[in-house]
Amino acid sequence: MDGTTKTNNDQQIFDWLRLIRSDNVGPAMFKRLINRFGSAGNALEALPDLIKGSNAKRAIRLASIDKIEDEIERTQKFGARLLTLIDPEYPEPLKQIADAPPVLTLLGNPELLSKPSIAVVGARNASAAGTSMTKQISHQLGEAGYVIASGLAKGIDAAAHAASLQTGTIAVFAGGIDHIYPESNIELARNILRHKGILMTERAFGSVPRAQDFPRRNRIVSGLSLGVVVIEAAIRSGSLITARMALEQNRDVMALPGFPMDPRAEGGNKLIRDGATLVRHADDILQEVQERGRTPQQSFLQEDEFAPTYTTIQQSPDATEQVLSALNLTPTPIDDIVRHTDLPVAIVSTVLLDLEIAGRLERSAGQLVALRP
Repeated sequence: MDGTTKTNNDQQIFDWLRLIRSDNVGPAMFKRLINRFGSAGNALEALPDLIKGSNAKRAIRLASIDKIEDEIERTQKFGARLLTLIDPEYPEPLKQIADAPPVLTLLGNPELLSKPSIAVVGARNASAAGTSMTKQISHQLGEAGYVIASGLAKGIDAAAHAASLQTGTIAVFAGGIDHIYPESNIELARNILRHKGILMTERAFGSVPRAQDFPRRNRIVSGLSLGVVVIEAAIRSGSLITARMALEQNRDVMALPGFPMDPRAEGGNKLIRDGATLVRHADDILQEVQERGRTPQQSFLQEDEFAPTYTTIQQSPDATEQVLSALNLTPTPIDDIVRHTDLPVAIVSTVLLDLEIAGRLERSAGQLVALRP
């Protein structure tokens, strides 16, 4: 891409893509960087000074300009497009989850992204009855105006996509947009595009799906949707991971009951026992998503946090030493760091981010931080 011909939108996509493709920058770190520096471009300008001299394995390493230009070129030649979280077409439900993908790659009809969707997921080794129920429910949900989202896996996922081709379906990948997995579903993916559906991923063009990418894909499937319907799932399965993520995202979780002796029914039966809505047919699903409603979570980006705090830190040269003295290898609540140093929360937060950027800090659940050994 010739930098002299970039539009403002081209530059924004380039900056967002370069930041999220940098080593050790995931959605959570991306959010912290944007909220601190105000834009991806500002973050890219500031990071070299912050990581200078750091040899830590977890330090941020910026993606090369050539690598990003190559990804953009290959994506465009493939007929796909890149969609940033602040693009008007970015799906609103997905935008609301805590770890929303900053950049999506999609192929197909973006108009579907503005329609309400319901996720239908389940076992790869689906039974004939489970497959039949999936097709029936997915078709009826589509006829009622809902787009069906799933993960393009064998079994239940594939049946859900196939049954909703005429009404709209979204298939979320674990690999790059050019790596359909499993290969047995390549023709199904082509059919989705022929029927103006969507293929979608957060992974870079050319990426081969890895084991850790499937749970990450699942959070997108549930995040796109008003609710998740589980049809046949083992007690340890990706479908139950999707259900757990749906609960964390404040989505409805629904499941079809099954015969207690069938391992494929264990997961769904457990969900129902634990409080998921029991589903007999599509009307149960429609009633649940229409009557219960959802309370939106915080948006991924908080506008009141956009103002950079870096200049404040520059005016307080002792802040870093004060925060470092309060840290050790034991996870410590951030509130305790604030109380110990008697520094403003914004100052402590920025120092912690600087240490994390340099690979010297580790965060864990419950707002805990610790120095890396």
